[in-house]
Amino acid sequence: MNTIVRQDLLHIIDRAREILQRRDAAQLKELSNHTIHDASIFQDEDSVDIAVVIYALSKLLERTSINVLEVEKMLADAQRGLWMENIAEYRQGIQRIIKRITSIDTQLKLYVDEVIGQAQIKKGSKLYDHGISLALSASIFNVSEWELMNYVGKTHIVDAGLGVSSVKKRLGWCRELFK
Repeated sequence: MNTIVRQDLLHIIDRAREILQRRDAAQLKELSNHTIHDASIFQDEDSVDIAVVIYALSKLLERTSINVLEVEKMLADAQRGLWMENIAEYRQGIQRIIKRITSIDTQLKLYVDEVIGQAQIKKGSKLYDHGISLALSASIFNVSEWELMNYVGKTHIVDAGLGVSSVKKRLGWCRELFK
C-alpha cells in the first residue's frame, strides 16, 4: 500500500471515529467524498472500500439506529492494522465492518446491500467527475458501466464539465460538435 494512502486512511479513520461518536451523518458523507481523491489519484481498492463503508454508515445513521460503540471499535481494530503496517489485518477489519453493517437486521440486510450498491455508484460518479474514465470508474467500484452512466446522466456531471447548463446551450453545443 502506498505510504500516502496509508497515512490518509489513518487520518480518515480517526475522523470517522470522531464523527460517529457525534452521530453526524452529513459529516460522514463529506468524509467519504474525501477518500475519492486518493482513489482517483492512486486507483486503490483500500480508499474505495473505506469510502463505501463510511458512506453506508452515514446512510445507516440517517435511517436506523446502529451500535456506534461497536462500529467505532471495529474501525479502531482496522486502524491498528494500518498503524502496524499489517495491511491484511486492516483489510480483514474493513470486511468485518461490511459484514456487520449487512447483519444489523435481517430485514435491513437488503437495504444495506442496496445502500452499498448505491454508494459504489455514487463514488464511481465522483471518480468520473475527477477525470477517470467511466469504464475505469465502473471497474474500480465493481458496478456496471450502464448503472454508472445512468447515474452520471441524472447528475449532469457531464454538463458541468462542458460548461453548458440549459437545454438550448447543450443542443447548440451538440450541433457545433457534429457539423
